[in-house]
Amino acid sequence: MTADQKLTDQERAIWQWQMWVEDFGETGQEKLKGASVLISRCGGVGGIVAYQLAAAGIGRLVIAHRGDIKPSDLNRQLLMTHDGIGTSRIESIERRLQELNPHMEIVGVDENVNECNVAQLVEQVDVVVDCAPLFEERFLLNDQAVEQGKPMVECAMHDLNGQITTILPGKTACLRCLYPQFPSHWTRQFPVFGAVSSAVGSMGAMEAIKLIAEFGTPLTDRLLVFDLRDFSFQTIQLERDPDCPCCGH
Repeated sequence: MTADQKLTDQERAIWQWQMWVEDFGETGQEKLKGASVLISRCGGVGGIVAYQLAAAGIGRLVIAHRGDIKPSDLNRQLLMTHDGIGTSRIESIERRLQELNPHMEIVGVDENVNECNVAQLVEQVDVVVDCAPLFEERFLLNDQAVEQGKPMVECAMHDLNGQITTILPGKTACLRCLYPQFPSHWTRQFPVFGAVSSAVGSMGAMEAIKLIAEFGTPLTDRLLVFDLRDFSFQTIQLERDPDCPCCGH
């Protein structure tokens, strides 16, 4: 992680209430201020990850998300606005996050993760949060995070279901251990309520905060899955595949 940074008096006033969390404290807040996180896609899930990390006092966000705002974004992408339809998503994201936390540095990248940019994006940060809708992007991030030894929080949702796990390269199962092949049912467009993507995004942000501030117990080698139709939650134990093409042997 990047070196901790001392807080100003104003920052202590802003984040006083969360510093009352006993095993977090001012030391944890300083770790957040000194840390950098990459968010791949900043839509329904990733936008909430970004917003909650900004609210918590993260020092730097690198956000990769291309394209212009569409009407269909607005039921879940809370960093987009109705009057912004037809304008740049990344510009709206940067503006909305800076309104919340002007102390934070934002590196906005008007591209989605691809083979040409993934290594440079990952090497800039301490933690990766993967919220991409396509497995091509997810596998690129997974492979690069493992290669560079960067922890990655994996967030996904569909319909009223959500799932989260945390990958520690060389120590835990990676995404290719969990999905040896591209899931055939995974599509670019799918049913979604904003309340579900917000739930996943908030939990993903909390997982990143725990990793950075080194408190609590991360979701390593465990996949948290839930269904908000009946509020059922389940934790599935994961195992690292010794023959995984990414993290095995």
